[in-house]
Amino acid sequence: MAKTELKTKVNTASVEGFLNSVEDEQKRADCFEILKMMKQVTKETPRMWGASIVGFGSYHYKGASGREGDWMLTGFSPRKQNMTLYLMGGFDLHKDLLKKLGKYKTSVGCLYIKKLDDVDKTVLKKLVTESVKTMKKLNK
Repeated sequence: MAKTELKTKVNTASVEGFLNSVEDEQKRADCFEILKMMKQVTKETPRMWGASIVGFGSYHYKGASGREGDWMLTGFSPRKQNMTLYLMGGFDLHKDLLKKLGKYKTSVGCLYIKKLDDVDKTVLKKLVTESVKTMKKLNK
């Protein structure tokens, strides 16, 4: 099987420069608040992953297909529709927290929110914390 490279990789681009380029003032402010929260939770330096994802920490994975690579423990991106938070541990273990979170949508490892005012920030921080703990435990 040919090894495929991930397009989204950690790089040396400026996180602050990227976040300061977010045009919507509220979204930009929310991004800096999420940045602060994820720094506190992970104790990691934020790094750019690709052109539009701010990530914290990393782990190495190897899938059943044999595909392997490195990915962030957690991160976020200010997408046009929503802010996307990457919570790698999944959501099945956190149903009780999700009930208390507020207004959001999810996919496999992504939590989508329009703005921070739509969610309980304390619950969001707990979700990020639990996701990071899960990933660190799985990838010792």
